[in-house]
Amino acid sequence: MSTVPSTPRLPLPLLVFDGDCAFCTSSVDRLERLLRRFPEKSPWQWLELGDYGLSVHDVETYAWVVSAEKRYPGHLALSALLRMQSSALLRFVGHLVATPPFSLAAAGAYWAIAHNRHRLPGGTPACALPSAERGVDAAPEAEHSGARLPEGGR
Repeated sequence: MSTVPSTPRLPLPLLVFDGDCAFCTSSVDRLERLLRRFPEKSPWQWLELGDYGLSVHDVETYAWVVSAEKRYPGHLALSALLRMQSSALLRFVGHLVATPPFSLAAAGAYWAIAHNRHRLPGGTPACALPSAERGVDAAPEAEHSGARLPEGGR
C-alpha cells in the first residue's frame, strides 16, 4: 500500500472500480445498499488516475479503496469497506479479511470471482479478463480490462 498524492478531485475515501463491467457495477451497487457507511464511488474510466496515485495497470488489476493515507487493492478494498462500518461485527470481519490466514482465502476468493465475473449473474462478455491473463485465446468482445487480482494473490 502506498501513500496517496494530495489534492484528489473527488472526496476520499473513494471506491474505484471497473465501470465497463456490468458485474462489477452491480456488485458495487449491491454493497452500497448493504453497507450503512459507504465512500464515494467512481468507475476508473471517469477519473484522472494520477490524482489518486493509480495507474491503468493498477485499475485493470484490482478494484481500489483510496483513503487520504493509503490505497487498498482487491480483497483489501473489501476489508477497508467493512472496517468503515459502525457495526463491530462488520469491522471485525474486515480485520479478518486482511489478516493471514483469512487474507489468503479472501485473496483467492477475489481472484476466482474476478477471473470468472463474466460467468456470474450480471456478467457479460465485456467482463471477461483479457486472453493473455486467462492463458487462452479470447473472442474480441471478451478482450476487456477490469478490476482483478493478479496471480500473486495479495
